[in-house]
Parts: sequence; structure tokens; C-alpha cells
Amino acid sequence: MADYFSEMGWRELADELNSLNGEKLPPPASKASVEALIDEKITQDGHQCPVCLKDFLTGDVVKIMPCKHKFHPECLLPWLSKTNSCPLCRYELPTDDEDYEAWKKEKKRAKERETDIENLHNSMFS
Repeated sequence: MADYFSEMGWRELADELNSLNGEKLPPPASKASVEALIDEKITQDGHQCPVCLKDFLTGDVVKIMPCKHKFHPECLLPWLSKTNSCPLCRYELPTDDEDYEAWKKEKKRAKERETDIENLHNSMFS
């Protein structure tokens, strides 16, 4: 009997895959940025972890991302060991991958150039 991927005509994604639709896959968050995440003790019930959907209980210690989203450490840390973004809003933490950081910087600059060109065009032809 054929496995699911063969049956559907798909192939599994390889771990060494470096791009998806022409974009680089993000590497894990840097150890320094993960260690810098703030721990907070929950003082009142009412919110839940967006990953496991369990309620935070009074006295639980949670990790707070720079985007202010809160997670159980056991939910967030495995995620950040695979990718550098918040599981909820995709806010990106720094990585230890110099190539990825350079690519991200170049992508940001390309977007700024597009905006600059559009502003120049609008100023000339408005």
C-alpha cells in the first residue's frame, strides 16, 4: 500500500529545504534573544496560552515575547528552537544565521526603495 504522500502525488518537505515559494525559511531564534525573553508570574486567571489553549493559572510562570504575547515556556521554547517568529503574530526575533539576517535586511531595503521610487514618481507627476 502506498503512503499518504505517494498516494496524493506529494512529497515530504526536507529538513534542509532553504526556501518556500522563493522565500527563505526562517532559522531558529538566537539563543540570546530566547534567553532575553521576560518571565512573568500570572497573578489572576482569565487568559489562555494561544498554543495549547489551556488557561493560565494563578502562579504560573509564562514567557512574554517582545510583541507582548504570553505563552507557557513548554509551548514557546520548542517553537523558537525551530523558527524565529511568534506563533501568534509572526513577530520575528533575531537569529544566529548571518545569511538569513543579511537577506532580511536586503528585503527590507528593497521595500524601502520601492516606497522611495513611488514617492519620487508621485512628486514629479502630481
